Amino acid sequence: MDPENTLQLSQFDFDLPQELVAQYPLKKRDQARLMVIDRQKQAISRDIFANIEKYLPPGSCVVLNDSKVIPARLLGRREKTPGKVEIFLLKKLAHGDGRFYETLIRPLNRLKLNEKIQFNGGSLTAELIDIHKRIVRFNRKDVAAQLKKHGHMPLPPYIKRPDEPLDHKYYQTVYARKPGSVASPTAGLHFTPALLNQLRKKGHTIETVTLHVNYATFRIVEAEDITRHRMHTEEYALTQKSFQAITAAKTKGSKIVAVGTTSCRVLETIVDRNVRAQNFVPLRGTPWGYTDIFIYPGYAFRAVDILITNFHLPRSTLLMLVYAFGGTKLMKEAYAQAIREKYRFYSYGDAMIII
Repeated sequence: MDPENTLQLSQFDFDLPQELVAQYPLKKRDQARLMVIDRQKQAISRDIFANIEKYLPPGSCVVLNDSKVIPARLLGRREKTPGKVEIFLLKKLAHGDGRFYETLIRPLNRLKLNEKIQFNGGSLTAELIDIHKRIVRFNRKDVAAQLKKHGHMPLPPYIKRPDEPLDHKYYQTVYARKPGSVASPTAGLHFTPALLNQLRKKGHTIETVTLHVNYATFRIVEAEDITRHRMHTEEYALTQKSFQAITAAKTKGSKIVAVGTTSCRVLETIVDRNVRAQNFVPLRGTPWGYTDIFIYPGYAFRAVDILITNFHLPRSTLLMLVYAFGGTKLMKEAYAQAIREKYRFYSYGDAMIII
């Protein structure tokens, strides 16, 4: 393990002034500030995200997470009383006919088993069929279509405002395709279609993976010895075409650029399960599965060469991954500089690239 790193939770803590937590997105996505972290030179410089291409080696393979955020918050009322109820959909359950969901419910302690919650005047209802597991059954199968009409974007808890129409656009990457996340893979929020086209014209390849981000991504690590922390499980997949393209890029020595910690975790999960002698091994069929990979200082990255990410919560597994990739000492200095220079933090905040 790198002697500069420690596995004590306190090493991943820092004080962040509340005013640095971005509450709204920039109207021009690619105008976010970009902190450039050069591991070889142990240097930190500044730019804007629109200039990201100049930090990519020729012929890089840029890997995006194409998961799409679903409007997973529903605001309703109890069927027989005027009490308000908020339901946050965590996961559609595999059994049944698409009407069963694991949820968070507020206020759960006031509800009774088999009680129904009404939305939109009763055209959509959810019956609480398991209080302990917080499972509801909707009265209709077209839940996804109903969410588009009546759902609210699941903004993270540190954004202290109700969701607004602009969040349906800006809390979504421009390349989001596959619905399933209840939190945005935020490193990708800075890309525009024009910027992606620029990368292609410059000779970089762009591939996608899918990892549906669940609400546990906001969970803070509590164990002082972080090796005792147990990661939540998230579903991932990528097409055979993307897998083969990433394999080919890695084999010929092209740099693999992970856009976000989600893409990074997918790539490191796949390489961990399928690498022999430091090379990708082609798979048959569509690579998919579940990952609970926990990356913290001391981890040896085998797939990812460059990481694009945002500024993360203290004591979070996302911050630990970034420290592991950039080196604890250098990343602590980067975060200290970002705070002094009033960078915007978290989901709607500024970005960094670690090269």
